[in-house]
Amino acid sequence: MRNIAALFSMLMPGFGQIYNGQFMKGVFLLIVEHFDNAFGKINKAIHLDFNGLHQQAVEAANFDYLLFYPGFYAYCVWDAWYYAKPNADKTKTAIPFVIGGFLGEIGAILANRLPIPTLTVGMLMIIPMICGMIMFRNQ
Repeated sequence: MRNIAALFSMLMPGFGQIYNGQFMKGVFLLIVEHFDNAFGKINKAIHLDFNGLHQQAVEAANFDYLLFYPGFYAYCVWDAWYYAKPNADKTKTAIPFVIGGFLGEIGAILANRLPIPTLTVGMLMIIPMICGMIMFRNQ
């Protein structure tokens, strides 16, 4: 159940919270995600990047909004994963998610130097979070 909530939030921040029964929080996070995604032009950057136009993808992104996204994304996934299990340990289980958000920020800052920026930044965020979900699955 925890991993399903986290997967839903990985697919779309806010869906994991809705899955957990936190409807208002989920809707709020969905609105914030859409606002940040639209103003940061994240989908446009992903589209350009996956079509081989890597430099144009970096130029299309609005970094004023884009730099907010990795931390927000990592928080949404952690929040859905954490609240899916009652009485979970909050202190150490957050570390992989913090690392994922931090690596996403560093990747976004260095995006113009990466070969496939959006995919690399995405993997920098998702891999530590999945490792954390596996490591702390019983806590």
